[in-house]
Amino acid sequence: MTSSKGAELADHVNPGMRDVLEQRYGHLLPGMADTVVDMAYGQFYARPGLDLQRRYIATIAALAAMGGQTRPQLRINIEAGLKSGLTETDIAETIWQMALYGGLPAAINALNTLLEAINSA
Repeated sequence: MTSSKGAELADHVNPGMRDVLEQRYGHLLPGMADTVVDMAYGQFYARPGLDLQRRYIATIAALAAMGGQTRPQLRINIEAGLKSGLTETDIAETIWQMALYGGLPAAINALNTLLEAINSA
């Protein structure tokens, strides 16, 4: 069973994520969905010290710099960042800043992921 703090935050920024994880991986890893919600949302995103928008900026920056292999996670976090109040410009500028660290191909791939998220909203 997930913590209410993590579950509430996950449902706010990523509705249905826990159920998707459970349906996709539950037969292989029972309890994995609850662990992800508890750990990622309850113990990391809900921590004091940084507001949710800053946490999403940091997450988006890291995933963008890591390159194209993180595309699914980047898109989920872009969508959640937008729900947390980040603007498209906030996210685009964060991604572009990462071109210095992850390279232009990684930044362009991340910008394409941003466009996909915007266009499907």
